[in-house]
Amino acid sequence: MRAFGRLVADKEDTRQVFEIMNALAGRSIEWGYQRLMDTPEGGIQAYEQVELSDRLQDRGWLDGFADGTVGAAYRAFVDSRNLSAYGLAEESAKVADTEIEAAHPRAWYARRIRDVHDIWHVLTGYQTDALGEACVVAFSLPQTRSTGFGLIAAGAAVQFMRARTGHPCGRAVLQAWRNGGKAAWLPGEDYVALMAEPLENARARLRIQRPTLYERVPPDMRNAYLGGPG
Repeated sequence: MRAFGRLVADKEDTRQVFEIMNALAGRSIEWGYQRLMDTPEGGIQAYEQVELSDRLQDRGWLDGFADGTVGAAYRAFVDSRNLSAYGLAEESAKVADTEIEAAHPRAWYARRIRDVHDIWHVLTGYQTDALGEACVVAFSLPQTRSTGFGLIAAGAAVQFMRARTGHPCGRAVLQAWRNGGKAAWLPGEDYVALMAEPLENARARLRIQRPTLYERVPPDMRNAYLGGPG
């Protein structure tokens, strides 16, 4: 709860997200890894154990994606925000008692969930403002069954509703949660192949619905949560 309070005060404090996720992971990583292993494609992914942070940090690989693909959209997304996959990895490593860098299959799966966060931003259409982050987290809850995602999403929705912006901020978070439940199971995707797929084709194939309520909130109001900047 202290970590959540710090996150409300500063949404850019990514370390607090990992503090919350580490504390409330429960059996979500075990559940997700087992689900991955129960599918033929997932078994291949688990056998190959591609470290997505390394792939996503490979500039030559990213620059090879044609316009309109998931990879090109991801490249534009991180470039415009000065983000990097290694940046997320470094923040997650700051958490005390974390085992995310362990040489273990379930730790690899946990890294996979960490490393796809910005790809899920691209796929879902949510930006990196406070509301967009809350929506991606809400979308991630049914995909991962992690209680940490639930706490962050619910807390952010309450903060937005208490701020009384006059816009459907809280309902946008709820819609994101519902969209996450309707979409295909994204942790099982072959992300190396997915990055070369046309973005709109990928969204249709993965049953990712358009974030209509989020889009109705003016960009200058998407950070207007209680306790945060106006």
